[in-house]
Amino acid sequence: MRSEKRVDMEGPSSARYDRPIKIAEGIYWVGSRGEVTTLHCNPYLLIRDGEAILIDGGSRMDFPTVMMRILQAGIDPKQIVALIYQHSDPDLCGSMPNLIGICENPNLKIFSEEASNLFLSFYIHRGDYGLLHSIEESGHRFLFRGRTLHFIPTPYSHTAGSFVTYDPLTKTLFSSDLFGSLSTEWDLFLEFDEACFACEDYDHCPRGKAYCPLPDILNFHRQVMPSAKALRHALDRIKRLEIEWVAPQHGSIFSGKRDISFLIEKLYALERVGIDRIF
Repeated sequence: MRSEKRVDMEGPSSARYDRPIKIAEGIYWVGSRGEVTTLHCNPYLLIRDGEAILIDGGSRMDFPTVMMRILQAGIDPKQIVALIYQHSDPDLCGSMPNLIGICENPNLKIFSEEASNLFLSFYIHRGDYGLLHSIEESGHRFLFRGRTLHFIPTPYSHTAGSFVTYDPLTKTLFSSDLFGSLSTEWDLFLEFDEACFACEDYDHCPRGKAYCPLPDILNFHRQVMPSAKALRHALDRIKRLEIEWVAPQHGSIFSGKRDISFLIEKLYALERVGIDRIF
C-alpha cells in the first residue's frame, strides 16, 4: 500500500477510498467515503509486529466496510489485541459486538474512560463485560509492542468520558470529535493555503475557491461541544503535545505544525459554543 500523504494529492478525488490509506508509520485509515452524508467517520488501525489496535471502530452499518479494510491491510481479526473508544456515541461504538465476535481473542482489551464504560456495556453481552478496561486503571497509557499510546482525558469535549489518544512515535493525535467537521465537501486530507492564515471573510476566498472548510469546522464545534470552557480545557491539554498529525473521528486529517496551531487558535477563540449560544 502506498501512503496517500496530503502532499501527493491533486484534488478531492485523487485519494482512493476503496482500500486502507496510510497516515503515518503503522497507522491506517480504514473507513469509507459516504457520498450523501455530512458526517464522515474515520476509524484508524494501528499495526505493529503482527498485532493491531482499532480506534473508534464505527457504527454497526460501518462494520462490513471497516472489516474489509482491515483484511486489506493484511490483518486477521484474531491479531487485533485492543479496541479503543474515545467516547460512547453509537457512530463509533455500534459495531463493538461484531468486532468482539469476529476477533475471537480471549485476551482482547476494550479501552474507554470510566465514565463511558457504563454506556459501552449496553453495546455488548454481559459475558463480555470483562473485556472492558478503563484508561484510569491502565495509568492512561497502553504499551503496544514497545509503542506506548497515551490516553489524555478531555472531559465534556464532547462527553463526560471523552479522551484523545497520542502516539509519540509518529506524533499523531487521534482527536475524537475535536477538530472534526460536518460537511458534504469532504476529503480525507485537508491543508490550508498561505492566504487562509490571514483571511477573515469565509464567504469570499482570496484564492477564488468555491468552498472554505473552516466555517464547517467551527460550526461543528459550536454544535457538538457543550461549552467554550470545556473546549478550551481540552485544547489546553492538547497544546502541550508535539503534534505532526491530527486524526479526528469526523472530518479531515490535518498535518503540519502551522496548520495545527492555526486550528487550535481558531477553536480557542470560538464563542457561542454549546450552552453559551442560549445564555
